[in-house]
Amino acid sequence: MKNGFDNDKYLRIQSEHIKERISKFGNKLYLEFGGKLFDDYHASRVLPGFEPDSKLKMLTQLKDEAEIVIVISATDIEKNKIRADIGITYDEDVLRLRDAFMQRGFLANSVVITHFNGQPRAKEYRERLERMGISVYYLYLIEGYPANVDLIASEEGFGKNDYIETTRPLVVITAPGPGSGKMATCLSQLYQENRRGTKAGYAKFETFPIWSIPLKHPVNIAYEAATADLNDINMIDPFHLEAYGKTAVNYNRDIEIFPVLNALFEGIYGENPYKSPTDMGVNMAGFCIADDEACCHASKDEIIRRYYTALSGFAEGKSSESEVNKIALLLKQAKITTDFRRTTVAAKQRRDKEGVPAAAMELNDGTIITAKTSELLGPCAALLLNSLKHLAGIGHEVKLISQKMIEPIQHTKVSMLHGKNPRLHTDEVLVTLSILSLLDDNCRRALDCLPLLDGCQAHTTVMVSEVDRKIFKKLGVGLTSEPVRKG
Repeated sequence: MKNGFDNDKYLRIQSEHIKERISKFGNKLYLEFGGKLFDDYHASRVLPGFEPDSKLKMLTQLKDEAEIVIVISATDIEKNKIRADIGITYDEDVLRLRDAFMQRGFLANSVVITHFNGQPRAKEYRERLERMGISVYYLYLIEGYPANVDLIASEEGFGKNDYIETTRPLVVITAPGPGSGKMATCLSQLYQENRRGTKAGYAKFETFPIWSIPLKHPVNIAYEAATADLNDINMIDPFHLEAYGKTAVNYNRDIEIFPVLNALFEGIYGENPYKSPTDMGVNMAGFCIADDEACCHASKDEIIRRYYTALSGFAEGKSSESEVNKIALLLKQAKITTDFRRTTVAAKQRRDKEGVPAAAMELNDGTIITAKTSELLGPCAALLLNSLKHLAGIGHEVKLISQKMIEPIQHTKVSMLHGKNPRLHTDEVLVTLSILSLLDDNCRRALDCLPLLDGCQAHTTVMVSEVDRKIFKKLGVGLTSEPVRKG
């Protein structure tokens, strides 16, 4: 994929912009950090050239001035909420995030439990963290939040919360996921700091939507597709337009909450330093797009990928029909169909030709590889072998794994383990290749090409197993599937 984003420029100007914001607020800034810090793969897909850990690298440049505060909701602790992308609970992810920050030299020894109302598991969690030497603070439920401004900005509101002890000019507020209470934590601290005579500031760092590019730019449409389950809607910021006469893009939740934030700022400081939700942001990503065409193409691919993910989720009962319909509307706004994605077309053509489920992969040089389901291999396994053979320069007629090798595996799967599908999955293919690579040079060469699949795109004409989805994800392959169950 052609790079369209200047990552080095981003690291430089983003950190400079945050430093400027710190200096405007008496050398104390609470920065609400939205999105993922370590693994922002959505950004790297729609802004090719954006490195998944770019935001963390940017923060590393401010490491000596920054400290990290991790926020978790007591409600999420009670519900044992799981972060779907990595499959661990939010309370465990807090510890994972803290370890990751500390390994990179950050000061990260504070955890805030928000929405606290005496929940037993939240109390147990606090005790557990304190035994580990971690400072833990409570933010209590406030009746009528966020609309009851008079109560919120009072001793019975924010004044009731624990004061978070911080020592650095930049305090980064992050969390395992949305709805954790990051903004409430920042605002509570502003109230508490002001009560102690410190005029601290607040800013928000979210990459999307990108405020400085058009509302219907494919990058911004792709953000709407990514948050279709939350029903986020990109909008022109009316407060920014009124204040400055300039168009800026924001999203509905920030625009809807701004009058409340404005009242809260006035309640704390007597005035609001920001005239619009866009003013609160410190996102400079839009100024680092180096090739708009490349980013547009990648974003259109991402919208289609999100559409197929929603379709498959709906077929499995994991997504709603409204989510599917919303992304279908976004496809129209982007003026594309699923045929824009080359692998979608190639997989369907192979299926129609062979009369069986098929798959296709677009390699990083643009080459399209296809495969079909057979008695021995599922579509993903066959596609993986065909792609590796091409990359290794091995003739298509060469069988890396002979039928004699596959049949005993199938016998074990069906006769011994009572499985219903005898065909090999991608994990079984890779294990078999690994064993054969000790004796077969072709198998070794094929395995050596696995890293070249990172960033490739693939499509199957049927829904595939969880194991195949996970293997392709680990390899860095963007996989989509038709919402069709295997016959």
